[in-house]
Amino acid sequence: MGYVYMSDMEQLGLQQFVRQFYAQLDRQALIMDDRWNGGGFVAPFALERLRRVLVSLGVNRESAIATEPAEVLNGPKVALLNHWSASDGDIFPYLFRAYGLGKLVGTRSWGGVRGIRGDWRMMDGGYITIPEGALYTTDSQWAVENHGVDPDIEVEDQPADLLAGHDAQLETAVDLMMKAIAGRPAGLPPPPPLLPPYPQNGIVPPQP
Repeated sequence: MGYVYMSDMEQLGLQQFVRQFYAQLDRQALIMDDRWNGGGFVAPFALERLRRVLVSLGVNRESAIATEPAEVLNGPKVALLNHWSASDGDIFPYLFRAYGLGKLVGTRSWGGVRGIRGDWRMMDGGYITIPEGALYTTDSQWAVENHGVDPDIEVEDQPADLLAGHDAQLETAVDLMMKAIAGRPAGLPPPPPLLPPYPQNGIVPPQP
């Protein structure tokens, strides 16, 4: 299975997604790690790639297979989130589930999605910002803000486990994906048998 971690939804997060996602298109499943994501604005880009659905394939004379659409990871997906998944890091898991891409594993996200622009610096080094936007649903209900996104499978990482090298949230996601792909053939569907030779002079040669 593939694994992609995005630390934010800005330039660095976009670079992380491009470098990791496209190198793992041959995997049977994908874990998207949105934990400790500081937010930004590129979640739609990543989600557009994750939403691609395999509808057909092509093969050339050298048996190279191409997918339609291109650059699609054909398999189940899961996303990790925690209480430090913030702003666009809140929106990513919310839309990941809304698009039906897979389950969410971890703890409830931070719950602050309103965009801000600029800040007023304070004498003590702090600053004040004014929120400028908010998310709402197609049935005209406020979403995510002041609550966050609830996981489908709640798993709390304990500090002692992390220090011992055990990430319960990640291990749960791996187990979930292993069960999802159990018994499935690896790789893309193979091409069908070769077509018979074209008939000459309208006469179809006898088949063995």
